[in-house]
Amino acid sequence: MQFEVWAPEAASVRLATAHGRRPMERDPLRAGWWTAEAEAVDGDRYGFVLDDGPVLPDPRSRRQPDGPDGESAVVDQGAYSWRHPWAGRGLPGAVLYELHIGTFTEAGTFDAAAGRLGRLVDLGITHVSLMPVCPFPGTHGWGYEGVSLWAVHEPYGGPAGLKRFVDAAHGLGLAVVLDVVHNHLGPSGNRLPSFGPYFTDTRHTPWGAAVNLDAPGSDEVRAYLLGSALAWLRDYRLDGLRLDAVHALADGRALTFLEELSAAVDALAVEVGRPLPLIAESDLCDPRTTTPRAEGGLGLHAQWNDDFHHALHTALTGESQGYYADFAAAPLAALAKTVTAAFFHNGTYSSFRGRTHGRPVDISRAPAHRFVGYAQTHDQIGNRALGDRLASSLSPGLQACAAALVLTGPFTPMLFMGEEWGAGTPWQFFTDHTDPELARAVREGRRREFAAHGWAAEDIPDPQDPRTRARSCLDWSEPDREPHARMRAWYRELIALRHAMPDLCDPDLASVRTAYDERARWIAYRRGDLRVAVNLADEPTAVPLGLGRHRRGGGRVLAAWTPVGPPGADGVLRLPPESCVVLADE
Repeated sequence: MQFEVWAPEAASVRLATAHGRRPMERDPLRAGWWTAEAEAVDGDRYGFVLDDGPVLPDPRSRRQPDGPDGESAVVDQGAYSWRHPWAGRGLPGAVLYELHIGTFTEAGTFDAAAGRLGRLVDLGITHVSLMPVCPFPGTHGWGYEGVSLWAVHEPYGGPAGLKRFVDAAHGLGLAVVLDVVHNHLGPSGNRLPSFGPYFTDTRHTPWGAAVNLDAPGSDEVRAYLLGSALAWLRDYRLDGLRLDAVHALADGRALTFLEELSAAVDALAVEVGRPLPLIAESDLCDPRTTTPRAEGGLGLHAQWNDDFHHALHTALTGESQGYYADFAAAPLAALAKTVTAAFFHNGTYSSFRGRTHGRPVDISRAPAHRFVGYAQTHDQIGNRALGDRLASSLSPGLQACAAALVLTGPFTPMLFMGEEWGAGTPWQFFTDHTDPELARAVREGRRREFAAHGWAAEDIPDPQDPRTRARSCLDWSEPDREPHARMRAWYRELIALRHAMPDLCDPDLASVRTAYDERARWIAYRRGDLRVAVNLADEPTAVPLGLGRHRRGGGRVLAAWTPVGPPGADGVLRLPPESCVVLADE
């Protein structure tokens, strides 16, 4: 087989295999590239030696059996026999489920996770959104410190394990989206700088030197990232990618990397005959992120909507620290704005940033499914001091209200694993760094960060302590016992309603009508012939359903957390404390 590597600054490159080392030749047609032919089969180890240095793993390695620092291994992508034909599933009408392989089950493997997928099908989930699976130091971690962007974390099951997981999901009708990180690499095991200008000091990010997207040599760096993205979708039959923190991509070129990526993925979607959505994480509140390229946008297909989350979180909890401050003054007004305008910050002043922020969404043209709505994510739980879920502080009624607002709202809904039964387990920040100095720095840095907010150091879980990861694993005995079983049944009922009622998947944001009372703590909105009312107060409330087209005194209850009758002849709905209802016009 042919081995090749881009090493533009090397004077010599040798291929290292079990049979020894052989010189590689410069490719006359591609500047900076080196090639060599050698016999190799699936599983054979290899690496590259630059200028008589140590053996380094392949930047495009498909497998790292011994972790990021070890030698690479050959992967025969054609060796796996796919069992299930698959036509794909697009985002319109989808319900996403964010899942971390390492804590979804105690075993923390693809195969163990695949064994639980039937529960997600029963719940009504359509897309599993995997957190990153690239290799990282040790066994357990979130995955955002990954390196070897073409490879699969070996303790999860490696490349073959990922294929088995995706195949099993497709056999159950589930699409699989993968979280990929292009804005930085982990601090340990990152050998890319040895090969070429993968990073640039001309720009800096919170993680140090920026990935080189616009400095000299950036054509090849972009090709590296594009090739990785396409390989996930092609070789593993994944159904889309979630792009981590695209606002942190330092890119000043006229044709941005994200436009290049969206064009390449759209072309692959045509080639394979199935939808391949790109879902961005971005805090820019810029509708151009998801505007089609032909209309002057970046062409990504959806983005996480943190503004909706922040408004919902402040309404539920009353928290006002950090970025929640912008939403806390009038959280229900903020929630109503996001439900109808997508972004809260659409050119408004942000006290958190000390400046105006965002740009308006043209709701007459932007379909609602381009925005992903959620009450909880790995970020919003795991980046808290104790990794506490909403279930640890909210009543079941308020959790049910959050579910109703996410699952009947206009956006593509997403759950974080275990949310559907009000999991009693936290989801904490954990690492398994093999470098003692790095482990110490992460531990102390985490404690310093929260000490600034009044936390005692001894109260902050040690990321390196195996018990921190163990506490974060889901307890699969919970969903079948109370009070968790009732919560899961509520989520299942709402998701079934979303699938059954076209009005709940209507992409027209301009048609959503809202009403709310900040002081009484209720909010209601109309979506077609359906009305949703939510009471966040700890006492009963009267909700006048004057939301537009409906018959006064009419209304059939489709779903309710606690028993509630239809609106009276006066058009007023009497809603119990901390409860919610979905009504259909009659």
